[in-house]
Amino acid sequence: MDKKIIKSLMPLIIALGGILVTIAAALMLPNLPKKEGITVLTQEEISQKILKYINENLLQGQAPASITETSEENGLVKMKLKIGDNEFNSYATKDGKLFFPTVLNLEEQEQNSANNGEPNEKSCEEIKKLTASLLDAFVVSKCPFGVQMQRILAEVVKNIPQLAADIKVRYIGAVSGGKITSMHGDAEAQENLRQICIREETDKYWDYISCHIKEGNVDNCLNGAGIDKNKLNSCMTDSSKGLKYAQEDFDLQENYGVSGSPTLILNNEEVSEFWFGGRTAEALKTLLCCGFEEKPGVCSQSLSTENAATSFSTVYSQGNSAPNDGGCE
Repeated sequence: MDKKIIKSLMPLIIALGGILVTIAAALMLPNLPKKEGITVLTQEEISQKILKYINENLLQGQAPASITETSEENGLVKMKLKIGDNEFNSYATKDGKLFFPTVLNLEEQEQNSANNGEPNEKSCEEIKKLTASLLDAFVVSKCPFGVQMQRILAEVVKNIPQLAADIKVRYIGAVSGGKITSMHGDAEAQENLRQICIREETDKYWDYISCHIKEGNVDNCLNGAGIDKNKLNSCMTDSSKGLKYAQEDFDLQENYGVSGSPTLILNNEEVSEFWFGGRTAEALKTLLCCGFEEKPGVCSQSLSTENAATSFSTVYSQGNSAPNDGGCE
């Protein structure tokens, strides 16, 4: 989700009906006793009432708004509100009179504060396990720490190619106005899209990445990997290909609540490389292998325990003095 877009639109939504809701009222609403004379509306009636007000009185054609899903949660009606290309959760009381454009989950906030935004630390035994473990690594291509994560994963794949099928690098961004966007501008967005197309339409992803992380030289790396540039350009300019592939990444980004590069999702749960040593090939291999119900024999192979270099670098490591905990948001 593009936080800048949401930030610019949220004041319009929060102004709905001039409603001022205190935190105390929000916490107490689900427990209020029912009173005679209160009309409980259906979820469809509530969503249509709110949607009509947003489109007619607030947005006035600035961006299309829709409600894609409704359900009940904590005594309120929960709605997935979509404005333009962005979607987020909103809530309303069952009589349709009070609308909460956004809700602060105090339990999640307290947990995140306690962990400094990191997921709860787990041992290898506690990590969710599947027959086929899958590590999704979310990055952006010009974040120094995103490049660092690609370097680590490329090192794992180079030394243990059997694990390549269990690793997928995904990208953070959004699609707006038929164009991909990213946190560091259009050049990064286009490189993200290029790497997505290479990932989806060739078997040369790791060949390209292993070259690109050195100097960021696109042409040399495309030539060295033997990638057909015409087919690649076709993917990047065809909305039914490149943008479709990218949107799948962005949907997962939204689903997992990913905002920083890098972020790791193992078997559909957020995890951290720091549970096993930090930004090293050995830590990433160990983390991935902890996701298998039965660890493959290759998991016993030892890899480098040195911190990987950040940003573009012709060497894998600059020693353990290299930054080990940074990220881009």
